[in-house]
Amino acid sequence: MHRLRERLRWYRERIRAKPALNTLYRFTLGVVGGIVLLAGIVMIPYPGPGWLCVFAGLGLLATEFAWAHHVNMFAKHHYQRWISWLSRQHPVTRLAVMTATGLVVVATLWLIGAFELVADALGLEWRWLASPLLDP
Repeated sequence: MHRLRERLRWYRERIRAKPALNTLYRFTLGVVGGIVLLAGIVMIPYPGPGWLCVFAGLGLLATEFAWAHHVNMFAKHHYQRWISWLSRQHPVTRLAVMTATGLVVVATLWLIGAFELVADALGLEWRWLASPLLDP
């Protein structure tokens, strides 16, 4: 692992020595890291790797941008505090948090038209499943 880290450091220094290549590298890293970060933020309420993508995106950005490192440390700290707090709560409180999260998921799926898409695939003509945002 040490050799790999040294080799990557050596490549990065070579890129840093060429201003145009360094700018392209930082821009590309910023775009990729930003996309991963935004995808993670969108995925937070859904089952899956939402927080993992948030921290991965911030980690990518933190390799080149100091602000991202600070945001990453802040987010990790508060995420751990939230998980710790939630684990100490009464099961009813945890159930309320899970219910609220589930309602956010259902509401966003309804707003983006996912329920209408499934209803159409099943041949159901239920207008109440239609998204108010996408309904003509």
